Amino acid sequence: MKVAVWDTYVTKTDGAQMHFDIIVPEDLKDESKIYAFGKAYLHLKQQGQQPLTTKECQFCHVEQASEEMQQAIQEKGYFIVEMEGCL
Repeated sequence: MKVAVWDTYVTKTDGAQMHFDIIVPEDLKDESKIYAFGKAYLHLKQQGQQPLTTKECQFCHVEQASEEMQQAIQEKGYFIVEMEGCL
């Protein structure tokens, strides 16, 4: 399965930066849906009030999905790769 990687940088409420990737099926092009996935993740991290727009989140590349990614996409439509500042 090929997936699209959306590179995302969000400034947290304490001023620190979060960097994470939103992984979605390659054929998903609806940016509002992709941003909604990112907002759901931010809500889980108590950062739901932070903006998530084209300024913070942009398409990066397409890659082959791991089994973990595929399973998450089948269950909830997306997968998050935490890069930095996500704890």
